[in-house]
Amino acid sequence: MKAVEDSNIMFLMEVRDRAFPLLLRPSGGQTPLVHAIRIGNKEVAIVLLGAFSRYINHLDDADVLKPQTQSHLKALRTGLKLAINQGLANSQNDLIASFMQTLIMSEGDKWVWAQVSMVSRELNAGPEGQPVTMAGAAVRRFTTKELGKADMIASLEDYIANATADLLVMGAWASVLQSISADHIPSYYFARDDRVYKAFTTQLQQHQNEIDNKCPRQLRYQLAILKLGFEGRKITFRKKIELITAQLENGTT
Repeated sequence: MKAVEDSNIMFLMEVRDRAFPLLLRPSGGQTPLVHAIRIGNKEVAIVLLGAFSRYINHLDDADVLKPQTQSHLKALRTGLKLAINQGLANSQNDLIASFMQTLIMSEGDKWVWAQVSMVSRELNAGPEGQPVTMAGAAVRRFTTKELGKADMIASLEDYIANATADLLVMGAWASVLQSISADHIPSYYFARDDRVYKAFTTQLQQHQNEIDNKCPRQLRYQLAILKLGFEGRKITFRKKIELITAQLENGTT
């Protein structure tokens, strides 16, 4: 805790790189982040939060489901929620998104698959379905419930758009799996940068012939919209969602 009290940033960054779990370990009943927040050392708190986000974003797929990793994620979630409650989200733009990522990765698996199933049903309904609207509403309900402060959602629009996009892609791929045999897109890819989209395009490429021969025309059309609509970084996810909504729900081409 001395490094926290002395604002020894270099030492904390070295711990981050060489022994990250130490940043989660309580000492005297407090983790380094809790201690930093309680003594009002905002600079150190922000450094620690940055280390947390870095850990989440660099987790290897093979490690996500390991018990030790799950334990780390739960500890991270507790620390991130405390930081949010202390108002640090105002200076850390990705803090809330990091919290939601740890929540999904540590205990949100059932929620993700339930929403994927719902989106798949909406896509299967064709013009009568509302896959984008339903996916977006589900993400908003989940974030509001977990954060407990609806006013924070305004700062979370990019996360909501990203998560909505992932549900759409995963829902579409779930529909594909009703016709062909292929791998699921892992739930722990959800809302972690563009991992879902990359897995989606890889699977499309690998199974294109089967999809062309076995999947309904409507689904193939939806897959094409999603692949093209979420491609590239020239426009924001929010704009992409708006355009895809027009195509999938309003019949705009």
